[in-house]
Amino acid sequence: MRQILSALLVLTLAACASQGPTAPNSLSSLPSASKQQAVADTIRRTAAAKETINVDKTSVDSLAGRDADLWGRIRGGFQIPDLQSDLVDMQVSWYAQRPDYVERMTGRSQKYLYHIVEELEQRHMPTELALLPFIESAFNPQALSVAKAAGMWQFVPGTGRDYKLKQNMWQDDRRDVLASTSAALDYLTRLHDMFGDWHLALAAYNWGEGNVQRAIARNEAAGLPTDYESLRMPNETRNYVPKLQAVKNIVANPQMYGLTLPEIPNHPYFVTVTTARDIDVTMASKLAGMPMEEFRSLNPSFSKPVILGATNPQILLPFDNATAFQRNLKTYNGALSSWTTYTVTERSRPAAIAEKIGVDADTLMSVNRIPAGMRLKPGSTIVVPRNDDDDEDISADVAESAVLSVEPDVPDTRRMVIRVRRQQSIETFADRYDVSVAQVRAWNRTRRDAIMPGQVMVLHVPYGRAVPAEPGPVRVQTVSASSRNRGGVTKIGTSAPESKSSRGGKSAGTASAKVTKVSSKSEPKAAAPAPKTATAKTKKK
Repeated sequence: MRQILSALLVLTLAACASQGPTAPNSLSSLPSASKQQAVADTIRRTAAAKETINVDKTSVDSLAGRDADLWGRIRGGFQIPDLQSDLVDMQVSWYAQRPDYVERMTGRSQKYLYHIVEELEQRHMPTELALLPFIESAFNPQALSVAKAAGMWQFVPGTGRDYKLKQNMWQDDRRDVLASTSAALDYLTRLHDMFGDWHLALAAYNWGEGNVQRAIARNEAAGLPTDYESLRMPNETRNYVPKLQAVKNIVANPQMYGLTLPEIPNHPYFVTVTTARDIDVTMASKLAGMPMEEFRSLNPSFSKPVILGATNPQILLPFDNATAFQRNLKTYNGALSSWTTYTVTERSRPAAIAEKIGVDADTLMSVNRIPAGMRLKPGSTIVVPRNDDDDEDISADVAESAVLSVEPDVPDTRRMVIRVRRQQSIETFADRYDVSVAQVRAWNRTRRDAIMPGQVMVLHVPYGRAVPAEPGPVRVQTVSASSRNRGGVTKIGTSAPESKSSRGGKSAGTASAKVTKVSSKSEPKAAAPAPKTATAKTKKK
């Protein structure tokens, strides 16, 4: 069916294009709802007519539309066993008390639900899963969680890469409506195959399959049941399936809870178009006759202000807007893209690059999302305004391999290793080398307040800064026995001059002693009595 619709769309667009040229800069207004409905109905009836119908088993009338409203189609595909618990009742009450929130959430879903239901039915999966983005993101394709999960289906970067969702400087497929939906249903199918139960599969989607497997293993070891409600899990996961069940209950019977769901026609909201030429996002929205916010809601994966033709982009547009886009694209004579790329060859500040190539520094930082206080690493590719004489599109190599890497804009430093020669506080050490205590602790992974002799310390010092020498050990004053009488003072590391009176039989061990302060006036002239020896103690015994 999808291939038939795509082929018919191409024929429809070509027919519209043959109706005559449009003025290059005159863009058609948005189509009326009735006109859009008529186009959709025509395409659907034509697609149905292409199919072979077995009248013994199938009603011809059923092909005109099984349900006028998409909600009825979703209700007819419910397959997951209902969960009944106090948590479900609590979640239903929460939604019922917030009708404005439910209205905004379901209003956003109108653009995407038909596509999701189509994908689910083709895979023979429960249509309750079409309601999962209500729980994950409130159907906001631009949603970003604190855990860096992005898009309607809230893929974290690693899981997104596992399911082939491209994430580069040009696009993030975790936000792409088509790619993320396909990846989410692949993931859910794998989880259901793993656990054989949709409640456990949903818990694993939220918590991770490894965590669910370990929770099951703990219950099995304890001889406990292993169903969803019996497992020990975080509160977020404990409430996850009840939230989905609550939304399912509301969709099944909104009047029971005093809520009204918007009517969603049971036909595609958008079609896919592509172009081989670079085109600005703003230009694409103008050629399609769409407000920028509406265009972004269908195409949230484009990360830069330009859509690269080299990537064969999939641009989603409502039916009539796709027709206008094709017609206006063929007749537009101006420049489609105002952006190109520039590759940085050395560490550079954004302001220096902007001055070098003659662009506004604030624009360069804003377009490339470069945080303040950062500089670009060598090899980084940035998006910059095109020159008037530059009409070359961005190459496929740049589209595939371009990266933007930044680092803190701090002076270039050299790493030094210093062996400390005396005990000192970490504050004293930091002051000597003109760095902060926090830096010293971070570089050396220490929380101590003191540095001991012989300890090796790491510093990062800016190039060109003079570094003072590490002072030697503290020289403690010493006094020889003979010099006490004269008030003479010497230091460790020097030899005390021998006096005539000390050249007798006294040992070096009794010739000097460490002191912290010496005063010759207070020292008694008489020698201190010698300590008793071991032999004397033996004799007394």
